[in-house]
Amino acid sequence: MKLSKIYDPREMNSYQFVAMTGLVMTILANLILLFIGKTVENFNALYLCWFVFFGAGTIANFNSKPDDHDHHHHH
Repeated sequence: MKLSKIYDPREMNSYQFVAMTGLVMTILANLILLFIGKTVENFNALYLCWFVFFGAGTIANFNSKPDDHDHHHHH
């Protein structure tokens, strides 16, 4: 099991990458809300969504076959 598939952006699949980006944006938004003293109802549910999304992406990534790396699709 390659753990680098969890933390190395080059090893991540698109699901994980989107989840990481979303998580970073959510954290930034949360900091801004704290800074201006606002709270948003159910805001923390976003974190749960991103973690679930990342988890699903990680499972998909671990289940992908190594030979998929031969034909990399560059976006």
